[in-house]
Amino acid sequence: MSGKRVLVGVLVIVVALVIVKGIMIIGSPSEERTRRMDSRRVDDLQRISSAIEVYHMRHQQVPASLEELAKEPGLANVARDPVTDQPYSYRVFNAMSYQLCATFDRETSDGRGVDFWAHGFGQQCFAVNIKSAE
Repeated sequence: MSGKRVLVGVLVIVVALVIVKGIMIIGSPSEERTRRMDSRRVDDLQRISSAIEVYHMRHQQVPASLEELAKEPGLANVARDPVTDQPYSYRVFNAMSYQLCATFDRETSDGRGVDFWAHGFGQQCFAVNIKSAE
């Protein structure tokens, strides 16, 4: 009987170590949720940016607001922050450029910042210039 108890004890320790190691590698469930929400924010901003590009092709200018963009046929699905349900911040600079902002819960893990959508913690804004078709 003593041998079985030792074996069970060893198995419990091994399982506990595997769980702890897994959490250390992939992070806690709350960290993973935070990462997913920030990733969703970036996806939303990319979709909005693509919709603005389509709007610009149709009207030769960027929309005055995200509400105006949402009224455009085929572009009505303008996303909102997945946690706060607030609209993303949008500001027009001129007919060819604008700014999109979102509030992130963590900074991008890629510290190099090579990706245009790489971001820090808190409110981050991205200035976008529409490339001329000429």
